[in-house]
Amino acid sequence: MITPGIYEHYKGKRYEVLGLAHHSETLEELVVYKALYHTPDFGYGALWVRPVSMFFEEVVVGNQQIKRFKKLEAEI
Repeated sequence: MITPGIYEHYKGKRYEVLGLAHHSETLEELVVYKALYHTPDFGYGALWVRPVSMFFEEVVVGNQQIKRFKKLEAEI
């Protein structure tokens, strides 16, 4: 299960998680998310998918293990 909202990738870019999808052949759960920035190749708001396990995994940066994506708290 994933909570929709704004997430920050460990490299600093932000994404809006829209929800979950399922691979049509394997039924693997995939996170569907939208880029909150513009790129020359894909424009603004490109949609991406990533396996849930990969979305929530930790990566090693330098000598530190950190989350690939972290959920940002909503501003009040």
